[in-house]
Amino acid sequence: MCGVSMVDIRDKGGLEKVFASTRFDAVVHFAGLKAVGESVQKPLLYYDHNVAGTIILLEVMAAHGCKKLVFSSSAAVYGSPKNSPCTEEFPLTPHNPYGRTKLIAEEICRDIYHSDSEWSIILLRYFNPVGAHPSGYLGEDPCGIPNNLMPFVQQVAVGRRPSLTIFGNDYATKDGTGIRDYIHVVDLAEGHIAALRKLFERSIGCQAYNLGTGKGTSVLEIVNAFEKVSGKKIPLVIGPRRPGDAEILFSSAAKAEREFKWKAKYGIEEMCRDQWNWASKNPFGYASPDSTKQNGHSH
Repeated sequence: MCGVSMVDIRDKGGLEKVFASTRFDAVVHFAGLKAVGESVQKPLLYYDHNVAGTIILLEVMAAHGCKKLVFSSSAAVYGSPKNSPCTEEFPLTPHNPYGRTKLIAEEICRDIYHSDSEWSIILLRYFNPVGAHPSGYLGEDPCGIPNNLMPFVQQVAVGRRPSLTIFGNDYATKDGTGIRDYIHVVDLAEGHIAALRKLFERSIGCQAYNLGTGKGTSVLEIVNAFEKVSGKKIPLVIGPRRPGDAEILFSSAAKAEREFKWKAKYGIEEMCRDQWNWASKNPFGYASPDSTKQNGHSH
């Protein structure tokens, strides 16, 4: 970012220096915490980062006349819809503090636009981003225990964890496991580029768009696809359902396709293939094997 070091968005003085250093045409706001379980345990931490941080960012943007924003929201704002595919018009009833912080940030954005029509804001509601860059050089390396399915599967496949726990196999789905809409991170990135282009076409106000494939895939289908591309067996442990988990949740991405000319290109096999390519090249993530051995890990 123009030679400027990273700054916490809650650091108003630091942000002011960044915005004073050059003129920005638009902001893509990804900064925030995203673990549902952690948000239940530490709600104030989530409200501080995700809500207070967003307020500070918006204040600094306004002060510097930068009024175009793409905001990283989440399908968590929908809670557990009674049916899928889920459109942008569905009720917004998040079940956990993480989802509520995203909804509050969305409402702040809507209120800002209504107070000042110079703003153009796109709220991108992600479904379940997975995969890695096809090169194998860029991938997800979560700190501690992964909170999402695919990084956990990956760590079991490379031998860093003994088994995968599936939370509930008694749902009313074809194989009893929960169904989600998984989207390749490359498709997600291209969705952001399409959203940025849309911001510069004309004033669009403040609008929400789903980013997903429009298809539901069960947890077991993901595991089976990963086993197929990796040639590794993923030992499974069946655990109880997690409170607040939806049974079936997948998107309708028709609005983004219609208005951005964007559509997800990659399927589950490509997502698993690229995730495995990253994992097999980087079994310990970005840490070197030497440093992880010192931490008591073995491969």
